Amino acid sequence: MLILRERRIAEVRHQLKRFPVVGLLGARQVGKSTLARQVAAANRGEVTFFDLEDPETLARLAEPQLALASLRGLVILDEIQRRPELFPVLRVLVDRRPLPARFLVLGSASPELLAQTSETLAGRIAYGEISGFDLSEIPRQHGQRLWVRGGFPRSLLARSDRDSYEWRRAFVRDFLERDLPQLGFRVPAATMRRFWSMLAHYHGQIWNASEFGRAFGVSDTTVRRYLDQLVSTFALRLLPPWHENISKRQVRAPRAFVADPGLLHSLLGLESSADVMGHAKVGASWEGFVIEQVVRQLRARPEECFFWRAHTGAELDLLVVRGRRRIGFEIKRTSSPAMTPSMR
Repeated sequence: MLILRERRIAEVRHQLKRFPVVGLLGARQVGKSTLARQVAAANRGEVTFFDLEDPETLARLAEPQLALASLRGLVILDEIQRRPELFPVLRVLVDRRPLPARFLVLGSASPELLAQTSETLAGRIAYGEISGFDLSEIPRQHGQRLWVRGGFPRSLLARSDRDSYEWRRAFVRDFLERDLPQLGFRVPAATMRRFWSMLAHYHGQIWNASEFGRAFGVSDTTVRRYLDQLVSTFALRLLPPWHENISKRQVRAPRAFVADPGLLHSLLGLESSADVMGHAKVGASWEGFVIEQVVRQLRARPEECFFWRAHTGAELDLLVVRGRRRIGFEIKRTSSPAMTPSMR
């Protein structure tokens, strides 16, 4: 089953008209390559696709200037984090006039991790982040499945809960054993799995580096480095605190969420909807899922998203700040929602 992501296709095509290079970033297996091919199908000109995980493609790019200079139309470079040395070449190519080609680069790492782009393509590249499917892209009757299985296409569209669960378990293993080392992270896979699993049990809670450091027998800075690795590869979302000049003492540490609910449930060993409903983290799982969906529907940028909590207990689970406008959300899994003092 192929789901056409029309809104995202339109966004990428709009960016390609404005910038010579567009970076489409997101976790592995989230659908970047499929989306790029859908963008290519809507493109009227010539399209050239390079998969940088293919040895034959890497051989073609042994001399990147020669391989790319003669191309016209749209050029797609998939898994660009494997060849970051291509960015200086792209800068030279996109400074040509007239411009014969535009480049769509796909990556599984954040712009901060791809530090070369900030130095070589400043003013020439626009970034877009792609996540798994959301509620606007699937039939309404599959909302529960999206929560339980998560938004990764192969997980959501699997034939059964068992197949979906096994795919997610394999994804976690490959991510820790192959993908993180390829990005230069040298933490043992077993250590990172323990850390990620521990974060799953703390899903939605306030990040406490000292507590995690004591549990692992390492320093606060070490566990913060583990955290940054998962954030920079889109496996984790950090929601920073919002501070206001009021009399109440306010929480000033971020909240940590496993970005995809399906991966959260896999790390917790939850295979089916019944398993999720019977688990102690069902409320936190639902809250993280709803926060992610609200952020996407509002198209809120990371720098616009916060939570607010006072030490007296008053809180907002999500606070979106756009200029002078503030939009607050409190999320409860209940059949009888009501206004709370926190929201007032």
